[in-house]
Amino acid sequence: MVILLDIGNTNIKIGALENGEIVKTWRIASDHTKTADEFGMMFLDLLSTHNYTFNDVDGIIMSSVAPALNYTIEHMCKYYTGKKPIIVNKDLKMNIDIKYLVPEELGADRIVNSVAAYEIYGGPCIIVDFGSATTFNLISDKGEFLGGAIAPGIKSSSESLTNTAAKLPRIELIKPKTIIGKTTIQNMQAGIIYGFSGLVEAIVKGMAQESGYEKVTVIATGGMSELVAQNIFDKIDRSLSLKGLKILYELNN
Repeated sequence: MVILLDIGNTNIKIGALENGEIVKTWRIASDHTKTADEFGMMFLDLLSTHNYTFNDVDGIIMSSVAPALNYTIEHMCKYYTGKKPIIVNKDLKMNIDIKYLVPEELGADRIVNSVAAYEIYGGPCIIVDFGSATTFNLISDKGEFLGGAIAPGIKSSSESLTNTAAKLPRIELIKPKTIIGKTTIQNMQAGIIYGFSGLVEAIVKGMAQESGYEKVTVIATGGMSELVAQNIFDKIDRSLSLKGLKILYELNN
């Protein structure tokens, strides 16, 4: 069994890969206060729900956009499983060609999403990842990572609005039925959700036009992807990052 780890700023997504298939997934908080031992016990509990132990681990691959957690998670992996994780970076063997001016700056999350999207859906494609930030990645028909855009995340924008405007309350992020809200909460929900739909649609349309391709497949992923207008996307794939880790592990093991 191979452990897939996608370490984000808010959550850590975990996958168990067995016989080429992702058979189980979990999600835990990216808690910077936890020690390697605490993460180890948490991972053991999760694995045990599928009758796994650390002795069943044959390999580990991890991508991370939370540098403060890297040492803790790497130490936990080596101490409890005896396996040193493969770390996702630009130097791994992959099925795409990164055409970024400074490849070292490209986030591991964007690499794994692009690897999976090109492998599964082909190119040209645009991947929109709704995480702590909203990222847009453009892959050519030849598998070249051409660039993209980064916007604020839906949740972080909502938190910023609440923290900046003293009289605005915290709200549940759900899509209201109408843009014209009748209460302050409905007004905030409409502004955030429909506002982000407009932002995403404009960036996707602009990237498609600039690319010169007549048809671009648009793939959405991330926890907030289902809040945005669905007509913008051709596919919604919540497991895209774990699929990318699976592909990279198989290419580099």
